[in-house]
Amino acid sequence: SRQVRQMEGHRSRVSSLSWNSHLISSGSRDSAIHHHDVRVPTHQVSELHGHSQEVCGLKWSLQGTQLASGGNDNILNIWEARRNQSRFAIGRHQAAVKALAWCPFHANLLASGGGTADRRICLWNTSNGQCLNEVDTKSQVCAVQWSTHDRELVSSHGFTHNQLILWRYAGRGRVHKVVELTGHQARVLHMAQSPDGTTIVSAAADETLRFWRILGSPTRSAAKLKMEHSSRGLLGANCIR
Repeated sequence: SRQVRQMEGHRSRVSSLSWNSHLISSGSRDSAIHHHDVRVPTHQVSELHGHSQEVCGLKWSLQGTQLASGGNDNILNIWEARRNQSRFAIGRHQAAVKALAWCPFHANLLASGGGTADRRICLWNTSNGQCLNEVDTKSQVCAVQWSTHDRELVSSHGFTHNQLILWRYAGRGRVHKVVELTGHQARVLHMAQSPDGTTIVSAAADETLRFWRILGSPTRSAAKLKMEHSSRGLLGANCIR
């Protein structure tokens, strides 16, 4: 691989990124969000200011019409595309908001997670800024991923348990815990989903990657996958060090 381009503009470290077609948005410790159009020489096309501290979470909606940003100032901002003023600035979390994920089957449903002093996952209707539900996870929330095929989501955590939790979405913001997955020895900072939507890979501060085949696919339900892998321990988890 080779470097194609270097885009500058922030005055401090870049801590969050999110793509929206040809646009990549970056959040920084300088508290600003920059939009970069990668097709043109003068790449920075917009700058957003809605946080007083580092922007540690950033996620465009799947439709590309809304942007969610979370900061170390405990603020969750909801932005509309092509507007430089946040539509909603929400201060419900009591710690940094790093974990953000848009629901693939409801256009205006957003999940956000708070840090160690908060430990909550909140479900939001971003069309009106209403909090539909919140759940205390008992641990720092580092990342959230919705299932591509099922009405489920996965959260990853830090202090105190360093676990993953699989949740079933029951509608109207309600979630029910399905299972807790342990194995990491330090906080689980990042997650990604496999192209077929069945596997979550988690990356933790213990310097390991772990693969969890816990989600359903178009041809096999999550319940069936769990039954198939329950005898192998940790729902089919594998570790790379």
